Amino acid sequence: MNASAPRARRPRRTPLLAVGAVAVLLVGLSACGSSDGSDSSASPASEGASAGAFPAKVATKFGEVTVDKQPKRIVALGWGDAETVLALGGQPVGASDWLPFGGEGVGPWAKGMYDEKPELIGTMEPEFEKIASLQPDLILDTKSSGDQTRYDTLKKIAPTVGVPKGGDQYKLSWEQQTTMIAAAMGVPDKGEKLIAETERKFEAAAKAHPEFKGKTITVGSRTSEGFGVYVGGTGRVDFVERLGFENSPKAEAQAGEGFSVSVSKENLDLLDADLTVMAPIGIPATDISGDPLYKAVPSVKAGNDIVFDDQDISQAFATDSVLSVSYALEKVVPLFAEKVA
Repeated sequence: MNASAPRARRPRRTPLLAVGAVAVLLVGLSACGSSDGSDSSASPASEGASAGAFPAKVATKFGEVTVDKQPKRIVALGWGDAETVLALGGQPVGASDWLPFGGEGVGPWAKGMYDEKPELIGTMEPEFEKIASLQPDLILDTKSSGDQTRYDTLKKIAPTVGVPKGGDQYKLSWEQQTTMIAAAMGVPDKGEKLIAETERKFEAAAKAHPEFKGKTITVGSRTSEGFGVYVGGTGRVDFVERLGFENSPKAEAQAGEGFSVSVSKENLDLLDADLTVMAPIGIPATDISGDPLYKAVPSVKAGNDIVFDDQDISQAFATDSVLSVSYALEKVVPLFAEKVA
């Protein structure tokens, strides 16, 4: 069960669309491909980027990618990549709308940042021919599945910054994402400033709420397929841990390669913690809050749970970009404080 996004976002590797139809087009564009190496240790994997402007070097799972000059036509495909480009002063010409927001493909926290609406690209199965037609000089796919075939196809179109080492299955923090994209855009200092500003907001929130420290939390969701909980290394869990919470040990014990763990109705006690936080995905919030089995979970029965019924809050919490986390801090922290003594 995928408890992370409506329809498109299933973490397990899914066969991509056949690329034969665009092969001729890609061959013609392959000269613009990235300068990939085979040694991803050339730059710190934890940071994912080297200092300086151009040529910019970004370490990825697929090797070190070199961006020779300031990119002017960026296609942002990864989860939250487009918002990060906007935060850094760029304007993607193409972007994937994962949640989906519709319109410009970004949340309300990024409203008005586009000068011109980007071409919206598919998520799990991007239209490679459409991407190529945009004539990008940089493709970003930093928060993605880490699929080798997807990457190999994209890099034939333009230099592609994919997932960092260890970042498969969307396991990428907003700091790593910001650092990698800032480096690729030639604005590493701006990236560092954005990260520092956002970290200060987290620190202030944690300081204002010492009651969060050490409390266990379960962060989960429900889709039409069922319930699920998120595990360490994912944006939602990282968010709450920064505030002082400890992700549910019971949930962590179930962790595998993916970013979420399916929870059967017979095992909903796995949701129990000092605080249980749930998000509906593609279903009404009442499908969670009104479920008799959910209401029987000890933490829920005690009133120590939150079910997001505001779509903007739920999506900000899910997006985990440098822009959305600030919005989420403003909206979500007060909700947590109401439930944690």
